[in-house]
Amino acid sequence: MLDIKFIRENKDLIIAGTKKKHLVVDINRLLSIDDKRRELQGSIDEKRAEQNNASNMIVTAKTPEEKQGILARMQTLKETLRLEEESLAEVMKEWRALMVLVPNIPDMTVPEGESDAQNMEVKTWGVIPEFTFPIKNHVDLLLDNAMVDYERGTKVAGFRGYFLKGDGARLVWALERFVQDRFTNREGFEPVIVPSMVRKEPFMGTGYLPQSEEDLYKTQDGEYLAGTAEVAAMGYYMNETVEKSQLPLKFFAFSPCFRREAGSHGKDTRGIFRIHEFVKYEQVVLCEASHQESVKHHEELTANSEALLQELELPYHVVVNCGGDLGLGQVKKYDIEAWMPSEKRYRETHSSSYFHDFQARRLNIRYRDTDGALKFVHSLNNTALAMPRILCQIVENNQQVDGSIKVPKVLQQYLGKEVIKKG
Repeated sequence: MLDIKFIRENKDLIIAGTKKKHLVVDINRLLSIDDKRRELQGSIDEKRAEQNNASNMIVTAKTPEEKQGILARMQTLKETLRLEEESLAEVMKEWRALMVLVPNIPDMTVPEGESDAQNMEVKTWGVIPEFTFPIKNHVDLLLDNAMVDYERGTKVAGFRGYFLKGDGARLVWALERFVQDRFTNREGFEPVIVPSMVRKEPFMGTGYLPQSEEDLYKTQDGEYLAGTAEVAAMGYYMNETVEKSQLPLKFFAFSPCFRREAGSHGKDTRGIFRIHEFVKYEQVVLCEASHQESVKHHEELTANSEALLQELELPYHVVVNCGGDLGLGQVKKYDIEAWMPSEKRYRETHSSSYFHDFQARRLNIRYRDTDGALKFVHSLNNTALAMPRILCQIVENNQQVDGSIKVPKVLQQYLGKEVIKKG
């Protein structure tokens, strides 16, 4: 959430940012409602002050007539105050509804564009493999090597359901130990296992509500199932104040994740690339309120994920997301996408974002600066590793002519073998 004072003083900038993100928010209506809010609040404050003064006047009234006159005026004032408070309550409903729709301003380096088709490549790494035999996609490779059961997954869990089994399960466990080892040794990151069933407030705070509600599962008790550990990790310090000396705060957060994939009907309907239930390790950072600090940590989080893909020997590229492919609160976002041989294109494995104080304002996470001033922290996040999606690129890039799968060197110690082959 942006500061209303900032919105008022930078109306044209906010409108331009909204347009760049291809969102529709009536900023003029918000400012009109804010005028009413301020007018009513000022009048209410004056009447409350008048009530307080009247109480003192009643005590010092010299005659019953004087006291009665004060009481009569206060009765009229009380009724007027009640009506204005009711009006303010109605105004605040619309004010809050509009405020949560106002997007963060994208960084000036964010390219123009409506969708991910206009994202801009900024880096490539690795050599795209060339095969001398007809290649298979991950759907068939996993099935042929007895690593997955789609049919029984659908029978048990419905559409996009799956069972990982045998070396499919072992490979995921190997990846988990691999990423855990890397971040255990990475300075400053505290490992946390976070809730995946989370109250509404952290979703509102992180910006997933109201924008992405259709993609969330909701429980009968009103909680939501998170699609990323970011939501709960950001809620950890909700409504708290930390000292500047504690910053940056870094989480290496794990949770099961759930997504309805509501807007992806007809996309990736086979296999395990786009599924409803998965597990994910997430990097989350809270830092001081400095653009330079945010940019520094953004590049570091992105580099952390790149290092993992390089160890896994997966060719990838990094794209900077265009305005239309940014979320409500994101200032800037990189997607890291690993090569998918069967599709002859890169597919997303990581998403790295920073938000300035957008999330912190909603969640009321502040720090006490060295001069004693209270400021909202800046927040960032990036995937460490999401599974089982990464299996798609691993098995496709490492398939052999006989249909077996070469295990990346860095995983061989965890899996206990160099090649995955049925039987």
